[in-house]
Amino acid sequence: MDILQLIDRLEELFNESKNFPFTKNVMVDEDRMLDIIDQMRIAIPEEVKKAQQLLGQRDRVLAQAQEEANRTLEIARQKADQLVGKDMVILEAQRRAEQILVQARAEADTIRAGADDYVIDSLTQLQAELEQIANQVNNGIRAVRDDQARRMPASSTVSQPVDKE
Repeated sequence: MDILQLIDRLEELFNESKNFPFTKNVMVDEDRMLDIIDQMRIAIPEEVKKAQQLLGQRDRVLAQAQEEANRTLEIARQKADQLVGKDMVILEAQRRAEQILVQARAEADTIRAGADDYVIDSLTQLQAELEQIANQVNNGIRAVRDDQARRMPASSTVSQPVDKE
């Protein structure tokens, strides 16, 4: 299941929760919340796998660009070898080979830059989503702990350690 769908389900669970009168606190179905959190734990590694796949795609694109550059260089070398007969032809072939080489390198650099930008954008988006999920999970835990603390009798709250976040 998509992580964003799980976030929507968690929000829906929160919205369906019963309010405590005269407070901003709500009572959440613990089993449903824990089920959604478990599903989120499963889904997050999937998002990481997607990021790894993006990195693999980037490497494949870079390898293809390098292959294309190598093919272009080989073609240029072959053409240069065929034109070795005359001085003017040789000079022209060398100039053209250099031009093709420069062009191939520029194209490879452009492809690399585009692939890098794509990976950075994808990973940045994934990072933002993971931070949002972490904040929501922390808020859920805090809300449950606050609710738990309010439900304890006054004598038992003294013996419980205080969680300083």
